[in-house]
Amino acid sequence: MSTNISFKNINKLAIPALISGVSEPILSLTDAAIVGNIQLNATESLAAVGIVTTFISMLIWVLGQTRSAISSIVSQYVGANKLEKIKNLPAQAIFIITSLSLLIIIGTYPIAKHIFKLYNASGLILDYSVIYYKIRVLGFPFTLFTIGVFGAFRGLQNTYYPMIIAIIGAASNIILDIILVYGIEGYIPPMNIEGAAYASVIAQILMAGFSAYFLLKKTSIPLKPTFPFNPEINRFILMILNLFVRTIALNVTLYFASAYATKYGAAYIAAYTIAINLWFLGAFIVDGYASAGNILSGKLFGAKAYSILIKLSNKLIKYGVIIGIILGIIGAIFYYPIGRIFTKEPEVLEAFYNIFWIVLAMQPLCTLAFIFDGIFKGLGKMKYLRNVLLFSTFLVFIPILFWLDNLDYKLHAIFIAITFWIIARGIPLIIKFRKIFIPLAQKT
Repeated sequence: MSTNISFKNINKLAIPALISGVSEPILSLTDAAIVGNIQLNATESLAAVGIVTTFISMLIWVLGQTRSAISSIVSQYVGANKLEKIKNLPAQAIFIITSLSLLIIIGTYPIAKHIFKLYNASGLILDYSVIYYKIRVLGFPFTLFTIGVFGAFRGLQNTYYPMIIAIIGAASNIILDIILVYGIEGYIPPMNIEGAAYASVIAQILMAGFSAYFLLKKTSIPLKPTFPFNPEINRFILMILNLFVRTIALNVTLYFASAYATKYGAAYIAAYTIAINLWFLGAFIVDGYASAGNILSGKLFGAKAYSILIKLSNKLIKYGVIIGIILGIIGAIFYYPIGRIFTKEPEVLEAFYNIFWIVLAMQPLCTLAFIFDGIFKGLGKMKYLRNVLLFSTFLVFIPILFWLDNLDYKLHAIFIAITFWIIARGIPLIIKFRKIFIPLAQKT
């Protein structure tokens, strides 16, 4: 079997995946930008959006690993020309994960106030966090459904339909945000932070509906779960468990970052919200190439095409560094206008401008870490991904954060620690990949 890994073919997968990947951060960035400019308690509202976004991102990343597991298994079976054997697996996986999401909603809804107290939220910020969360979380099952469908499409080497779905979701969210947050005089009263939450939920429902439509109309993959479970469900669950532990470690990082920023005060958590959401945006832009690595590496691994797999990794390293540098340069050119998109508060802007350069400087490092994350997910090597995240979080990020916080570095402490965390994630993956596959490539 021959798989085309030319720049054109990689971009054919990466660019649609990039566009679809930015849908979730665009939902959060749109909420932040719109809410940060409302007339009533803008700073507190922006802070609440940041805190809730961090928590919901944790939930999505924990259960949303379904996408990587489905994509890995499907792409490997595509590479081995045995797709028929796992056609019923995606529906079973989506059924499991959406059922879990309903349990999470039931479990977190009544204790939302206690959850956000753990993020050091208090007073008006805490009240707004609870209001925003209790609406926004209703879209959680629809988001996970969409993520599962995206995993099936990726496994089939198709990122086009996820892109269309994501564009629909992002566009509808932006329009609804403007209408519901600010209102339409004489027709719809301004709903402020509640309007932002409703806009996100409606957009997530639309995306789930279009996901179901395109999967059923454009592929042979069914959405109705059938039993008994597919034999690969055990490997799927093992992947999910390893990714679950990995994602818990990842969210420990985000929890400490958010909690410490909140501890520093409303202006700092608002500035952190802007910076971390822009960091997420950069991560999801790079995710297009990480997705291409995920999709192609799974197919190549299934076909035992190890020498082509090495060539793919070398190309993705080069593309990743170039993309990271471009992101950094664009951010530097628009350094001050970017901040003013999200807020006009002088204290918030000062805190943001003081640390935004760190977010930009780490972009090339982020691209390498995220691309090799994608490759390892495509290979199904979730155990090693788990171990790397545990190491980088508990032995690198947390000690550096505690040390620099003790020196009163505030937001600098958070983003410097994140930089070293990224380095500790990326380098071991590159070393491990080359150690495994260069000898295999030499034998074939």
